[in-house]
Amino acid sequence: MTLDETDKKILRILQQNAKLSHKQIGDAVNRSATPVYERIRKMEEAGVVKGYVALVDHKKVGRSLVVFTAVHLDRHEHDVIKDFEKEIVHAEEVMECYHMTGTDDYLLKVAVRDMDEYQQFIVEKLSRLRNIGTVRSSFVMTEIKHETAFNV
Repeated sequence: MTLDETDKKILRILQQNAKLSHKQIGDAVNRSATPVYERIRKMEEAGVVKGYVALVDHKKVGRSLVVFTAVHLDRHEHDVIKDFEKEIVHAEEVMECYHMTGTDDYLLKVAVRDMDEYQQFIVEKLSRLRNIGTVRSSFVMTEIKHETAFNV
């Protein structure tokens, strides 16, 4: 799907406040509600807009410790990689998981209540997965920037 300037304006608006009505968005881009609705529907169908979420303050829901956990697998066969990925998506502590190049195979963003809960995650969940080689943890001290919107 090719995005024109109106589509990009709509995306910028949606990323800032997805609760706006089609009329409100239309007013901002000088279109009526129906064409805005159609453009949004087309972007949803094309997968440009993947979904809508509420951004939640992790500290206010009891997940004040954020850890970036680098995982290196001891074997790199297809089945090993797919098994790890299949299992890690079920860990509720893992907020994000990326397959990486370089020294580490995966980078996990883990959000937990405290250090005890992180240790429990490492011991009871991560270490029980097959073929885990090394695990390195980096603890977030202060979040400086956290953006969810893309500049389109």
